[in-house]
Amino acid sequence: MPTIISPKDYARAIGTETQATDWFQIDQDRINAFADCTLDHQFIHVDPEAAAKSPFGSTIAHGFLSLSMLSYFAEQLEVVMEDVKMGVNYGLDKVRFINPVRVDQRVRARATVLDVQEKKPGQFQLKLEVTVEIEGQEKPALIAEWLVMQFV
Repeated sequence: MPTIISPKDYARAIGTETQATDWFQIDQDRINAFADCTLDHQFIHVDPEAAAKSPFGSTIAHGFLSLSMLSYFAEQLEVVMEDVKMGVNYGLDKVRFINPVRVDQRVRARATVLDVQEKKPGQFQLKLEVTVEIEGQEKPALIAEWLVMQFV
C-alpha cells in the first residue's frame, strides 16, 4: 500500500511507516558483478574458499551493495508526494552498516518518514529512515537516512 503525501498537509506524513518490501536474494554472481563495477575485489567478497576461513564463514556482500539496493527497493516502498512528476536521489545524511549480508541471504527494506520539507513551490525533500533487514537475523544489514527530492 503506497504512502501518498499531500502537498497541502505534508507534515502529517512524518512518522509514517511503510510496509516491508519483498525479499531479495543476494547471490555470488551479484556480489561479483558489484566487485567488478567498483573494483573492490577484497577476498571476503569474491573468494569463497578464503572467505570461509574468515570470521564471516562465507563471502559477504559489500556494504555499498546492500546500500545500493535502496534504488531497487524504492519502487516497492512507494513513499511519494501526491501527483509526483519525478523523484531524484538527493543523498544520505547517515548510514550505518550493522550486520554483514552473507552470500545467498535475502534482504528487504522498510522505511519511516522522518521529515518532509517544501524547498521550493512544488519541490519537496523527504527524509526517510530506511532499514535493510536480513531474513532470519535480528540485527539489520544497515540503517540509512535517505534524502529524496520529489517534484509535483
